[in-house]
Amino acid sequence: MGAIINFSVNLDNLDKSKIVKGKKGNYYPLTLSVNDEVSQYGDNVSVFTTQTKEEREAKAKRTYVANGKVVWTDGNISAVPREEQPAVAEADDDMDFPF
Repeated sequence: MGAIINFSVNLDNLDKSKIVKGKKGNYYPLTLSVNDEVSQYGDNVSVFTTQTKEEREAKAKRTYVANGKVVWTDGNISAVPREEQPAVAEADDDMDFPF
């Protein structure tokens, strides 16, 4: 295991139009960012709604839904090689969200 990260999601900030219906439930695309520096509140993790390529290119404002902190790490987190990713519902069908 590379790290344990604690955070809480503000459900009121979720854009309901981004919910993806999958074979086994509904999914919400999130991106988690671990920062090198700690904020004034002691957090170094941000969670925001995943942006589409078009939103990123248009420099659209991110919708932040959570902040948190890395509470443990073994100091060895590996990056996954970049490649074309399948749709969220196809990739994460076995995940279960309560909404």
